[in-house]
Amino acid sequence: MERLGTVLGVWAHPDDEAYLSAGLMARAIDAGDRVVCVTATRGEEGSFDEERWPPETMGKTREAELLACLEIIGVRDHRWLDMRDGTLAGEDDDAVTARIDAILAEVAPDTVLTFGPDGMTGHPDHKAVSAWTTRAFEASGRPGSRLCYATYTPEWSERFVETYNRFNVFMEPGTPPVMPSHDLEICVQLSPQELERKIRAVEQHVSQIEPMTDMLGRQLLFDSQDGEYFSLARRKASA
Repeated sequence: MERLGTVLGVWAHPDDEAYLSAGLMARAIDAGDRVVCVTATRGEEGSFDEERWPPETMGKTREAELLACLEIIGVRDHRWLDMRDGTLAGEDDDAVTARIDAILAEVAPDTVLTFGPDGMTGHPDHKAVSAWTTRAFEASGRPGSRLCYATYTPEWSERFVETYNRFNVFMEPGTPPVMPSHDLEICVQLSPQELERKIRAVEQHVSQIEPMTDMLGRQLLFDSQDGEYFSLARRKASA
């Protein structure tokens, strides 16, 4: 993988960062690059078992899971936008874009990672984060920087979407987005050691991953999470 420079990831919920970019972030940090992770909500609506994970404490649970995940990856700079899970489509677009704009101006990332307009899974919160981050990048992305959208390859989609949809991962027809490998801007294939580290990071999100692995098996993670893929959405002209 090429050096990414300073990386900024902007995501909606705890665990988005892990599935889509844990390996990339870990590899960038190991190479000496700065990585900043932004999460809009604490995933308060994400309880699959209200006796084990009561809704009233779900935000604290998922906050702790995210911080444990980032510890394994090596991310030391994390920011919350402190919004409520499931409400992002109703937020003031200009106000939230301005907040992300300010983070871009401060961090000055070379590579910005987020969802595409499809939201990867069709989730309205993901779509809102994509729109805000794209607008902020267009306004404040530094010269020479790039905005990249998470995607999958057609091969990945053919192999895994039906299985993941047994757990209702992809909420809309037409998701996930796909792009042939030769057209990708970033294509990360993880070594066995890197994959093991990523899976340990993903599994810190116990409240989210355990119900799925109980149903589908832990091996699915090792089979499906060894690649991370991003398309080029925008590139700022060099000064």
